[in-house]
Amino acid sequence: MEISETNFKKEVIESTLPVLVDFWAEWCMPCKMVEPYVLGLEEELKGKLKVDRVNIDDNPSLAAQYGIMSIPTLAIFVNGSVAEAIVGAVSKRTILEKVRQYLVAD
Repeated sequence: MEISETNFKKEVIESTLPVLVDFWAEWCMPCKMVEPYVLGLEEELKGKLKVDRVNIDDNPSLAAQYGIMSIPTLAIFVNGSVAEAIVGAVSKRTILEKVRQYLVAD
């Protein structure tokens, strides 16, 4: 789901599930490399993890608020706060390893 400044609080901060937020931009080639992994996680971890995306060009104040200096940055929000951030183009396995520790148990 594309998130903007208007729905970020509702979709991310107030989420009862952990949320993986992909801070990205259209012109960013490394962002395009991790995009399939990020989108695949949403289906793979349905009910355990929510996945949202923030285009930093369209939402610069969100990027500034969370100190996004490089993209892609994948921020893992738990209970409304950033628990961990993954910066750069990384493998799906790396993303999964980081995310798993924050998942809601079955």
